[in-house]
Amino acid sequence: MDLAGQRPAPPGVVQRMSRALTHRGPDEEGFLERPGISLASRRLSIVGLADGQQPMTNEDRSLFVVFNGELFDYVERREELAAEGHRFVTHCDTEIIPHLWEEQREETWERLRGQFAFALWDERQRQLHLGRDRFGIAPLYWSRQGDWLLFASEIKGLLASGMVPPRPDRQGLDHVFTFTAVPGPRTCFEGVQLLPAGHCLRITPGTRGAAAEIAERAYWEMDFPAQGEEVWGDDAGALVDEFEGLLMQAVEERLRADVPVGSYLSGGVDSSMILALACNLKGPAINTYTVQVKEPKLDELSAASLSAQHIGAKLPIVQEYGDREALESYPRLIEAAEAPVIDTSCGALLKLAERVHANGQKVVLTGEGADEWLVGYPWYKAHKLLNYLDILPGVNLSDWGRRGYLRLNKVPHFPPEWRARVESSIGGPNAWIDSYGLLAISKLRFYSGEMREVMNNSHPWGELGFPLERAKRWAPLNRGIWMAARVLLGGHLLQAKGDRVAMHSSVEVRYPFLDEAVFDFTAKLHPRWKLRGFRDKYLLRLLAERWIPKPIARRGKVIFRAPLDSFHMEPEPPFVAQLLSADSLRRTGYFDLKEVAHWRKGFRELRAGSLPRLSVEMGLAAVVATQLWHHQFMGGGLADLPEWTGYNHAAST
Repeated sequence: MDLAGQRPAPPGVVQRMSRALTHRGPDEEGFLERPGISLASRRLSIVGLADGQQPMTNEDRSLFVVFNGELFDYVERREELAAEGHRFVTHCDTEIIPHLWEEQREETWERLRGQFAFALWDERQRQLHLGRDRFGIAPLYWSRQGDWLLFASEIKGLLASGMVPPRPDRQGLDHVFTFTAVPGPRTCFEGVQLLPAGHCLRITPGTRGAAAEIAERAYWEMDFPAQGEEVWGDDAGALVDEFEGLLMQAVEERLRADVPVGSYLSGGVDSSMILALACNLKGPAINTYTVQVKEPKLDELSAASLSAQHIGAKLPIVQEYGDREALESYPRLIEAAEAPVIDTSCGALLKLAERVHANGQKVVLTGEGADEWLVGYPWYKAHKLLNYLDILPGVNLSDWGRRGYLRLNKVPHFPPEWRARVESSIGGPNAWIDSYGLLAISKLRFYSGEMREVMNNSHPWGELGFPLERAKRWAPLNRGIWMAARVLLGGHLLQAKGDRVAMHSSVEVRYPFLDEAVFDFTAKLHPRWKLRGFRDKYLLRLLAERWIPKPIARRGKVIFRAPLDSFHMEPEPPFVAQLLSADSLRRTGYFDLKEVAHWRKGFRELRAGSLPRLSVEMGLAAVVATQLWHHQFMGGGLADLPEWTGYNHAAST
């Protein structure tokens, strides 16, 4: 978009941007060219297969939309709009947007339900509107380059324009080492922003000497009742009934498609519940897909098969994943995620999406969101235990215990002021500080002098935008839920483990637990329905006992992961040795050469399975991933691996 007037986009730019994202929509592409604005769409046809071409418009062609995602209540919304006199010419959910905009204007954002990112051009007002869904399932990146504004579903689309230079944002890389995620709006690319979940932009180009205006607002924000005002719930059966009805409706809406819908199945309570409800609604013919990690302690195939047999579903289609598959898939994983990825299991989800695509399917259901809304992660329990040490006012025994453990194991640690600063920026103690601290220690081990300067002059926790005033009234557990949704869910599970790895194979993932009504219901509940003593996801487990085997319903949280030691096999994989060579490390400048060399061998001296060893292994994986990301997107030259060359093509055409 031209922010200064009505210049057309430079020749070929929008076409290159579109074709860089062919994997997101291989079925069709469409373009709109107007003075000062150019739009492009890539379509993965799921609803309205024959007539869903984009951009879509209203009757008088004053509004144009390019859309990524799904609106799950489009059937009901379409009937409402038709009753008000709006005329529809397609069967696609996208078409309700321009008609709803005619009625509601910018209040449209609050009315939409689903997973989406879209751009709407208002020809009369000469305004561009961009926005994302409430939880950030569908991505949207943007960049201002002088008097041009560019946006795309992936950063590769921006780079392919030739107008956004690929330069590292070292503060963005520091976010990776802080959170094992990129929660945004900062990214690892200088000058590129991720539009936050639940946010929209209104862009008005400049006219007659007036400057362009870019206005961002949150049309929706996560909120919880004041502590003591939550729903106590004396009748467990009534709460389970209500939860069951809401989740059933969420699954039913996400089964709406003109193509078959499959389901991921890990063998845990979350995905098993989604599959059980889907089979109840659709019958047992739903294809299920699961990963078999080639490590007995991490293999969940037997649990997944038990769930499928009990539900009466098909046995899972299996994707094996071990050291060979991890190493083979990692370069593609980094290309898909556009950021360093430390969680090796993301490569397994990349391979699983490839299996879904090879099986001829475009849509799968999955269980993400349950752990976030109903506190399914083990560090909530660890945090609760540590809090018992702080019963005496003014005596912070838990912090003394943490620091004593690190000193005893000769692990570097941050000064007390670091934790105090983090806690002050997120409303007090939080279970996620210790969880993320395990990787953050790697900054003290591996950062170069330049990166240490970045670390000392930035505050990633402070950039999260935690709603301090509003959150003062929340129960502490709900402050943890906010953090889980903002960082782990939005910055990792829905990116490197969700949309990005799935859409790399042209597969759309749908999340019933991320339904707006499901969240609203769980948010209002008293924390005792989320964590009862040390029993996590308490309400969900009560519901699950109606539908799936009790051993699965009561099964403790098994974090889906893959072995971290794939990069450290002997003999060492050639590309790992190349990425961690002294020459490669000097060229990027992110890491301390001596420390990397020392710990590549020294980590084996630490006790297997211990937290100190896990911290080092995670840190080394992060170093490898960062070097690989730099190689792929910053010009190559670090290893005998392909680099992403979309921007080179842009520069030459």
